[in-house]
Amino acid sequence: MNRAVAKLLLAVLLLAGFAAAQRPNIVLIMADDLGYECLSVDGSTMYQTPNLDALAASGMRFDHAHAQPICTPSRVQIMTGIYNNRNYIRFGILDPEATTFGQLLERAGYATCIAGKWQLKGGLSGPNKFGFDRYCLWQVNRRPSRYPNPGLEIDGEQKDFKNGEFGPDLVSDYICEFMTEHTKKHADQPFFVYYPMILSHWPFVPTPGSKDWDPTMWRDAKGEPGGYRSQKYWDLMVRYTDKMVGKVVRKLDELGIRDDTLVIFTGDNGTYTGITSRFRGREYKGGKGTTTDAGTRVPFFASWPGTIARGQVRDELVDFTDVLPTLVEVGHARVPKTLELDGRSIAPLFHGETPKKRRYVYCWYQRNGVRDKAKQLVRTQRYKLYASGAFFDVVRDPLERSPIAPASLSDEVRETYAMLKSALDHHVEVTKAADPIQRRKRKRKR
Repeated sequence: MNRAVAKLLLAVLLLAGFAAAQRPNIVLIMADDLGYECLSVDGSTMYQTPNLDALAASGMRFDHAHAQPICTPSRVQIMTGIYNNRNYIRFGILDPEATTFGQLLERAGYATCIAGKWQLKGGLSGPNKFGFDRYCLWQVNRRPSRYPNPGLEIDGEQKDFKNGEFGPDLVSDYICEFMTEHTKKHADQPFFVYYPMILSHWPFVPTPGSKDWDPTMWRDAKGEPGGYRSQKYWDLMVRYTDKMVGKVVRKLDELGIRDDTLVIFTGDNGTYTGITSRFRGREYKGGKGTTTDAGTRVPFFASWPGTIARGQVRDELVDFTDVLPTLVEVGHARVPKTLELDGRSIAPLFHGETPKKRRYVYCWYQRNGVRDKAKQLVRTQRYKLYASGAFFDVVRDPLERSPIAPASLSDEVRETYAMLKSALDHHVEVTKAADPIQRRKRKRKR
């Protein structure tokens, strides 16, 4: 090797090392069934969420973020960066052929960890296959209690806890221990923690420290007890969700790596329909399982001290397909050309840049993957168009009770309608050719 080539190689290696050093740790937190109306930072007058409020204030809060109406569709979408019309099979499963953000960041040199709720099948090796070195999860291959005296799957082993433990405490402990151990032993390697929270999904129970907490509850249960869906303990569940987020963020501070860590918080869908909250001066009924704002609009904020300026509130549209490309850009990972992502990175916003805004977001939703029964819609911050032809102003009509006749639209709204109609037509055509089950059958035949 001549000296010129050697110097060039050394420069490349030094640049690669510098780039790696600039990559942040990433902590992605997704609450379960915690809608937009439940955070005081977003306008709740009923619940106190001081840790989440502080996290939002420390960075950038998005006022128009949308998930899917229930958990599996959202989990598939956030992990793959692809709309459900192209890769959703059915409830409770992640396509075994999917590529996830865990895999992409792992290939880019990140240490990866997932802790919380799985519910995506794949057996005890499933989390590893999808890109996570370490895991502590509920509902990998069984469904025991998730709250008092829970059963968890931890790094390939089933473990039952019968001494008054609380599932969310165990999961958050695992995350904090992972971050501590990794920082002490591998400070030069960034980590990615995905925290799909167990909270605040029913069964709603008294939490540790509350007056009704019972450390013997469900100690002898054979499976997860049903029921417990009333409003009585909902406030406690929201408070404990906030507490667990605060615990993880405080650990980053204690380890001295907070400024080197991007933290993103969101929720997987709207609040359970049996919960009614007071929000911005009106009664707000949870909309989980519906395609109204109450079903899909979720809290979403990003905090990265020293990089993201504090106290920002953005009106850009964001949906869950945007998360993977954002993490990939921040982590300097590579997306295979064959992947064809639907989302776009919001990372430029973190650095004060102003990329072209999304004109709309799209939703394909059918809980059990039945293609001919799926709802399809596109929307802006204010207007929503369904494949059925129904068109709504969701600011004036949040419950979508009064469709607007296209002939009655003003010129300005007619332009928005035309844009949405064109976008929806495109996605409907993509859907016709994108059945993932049929694609797999054709692949097997070949």
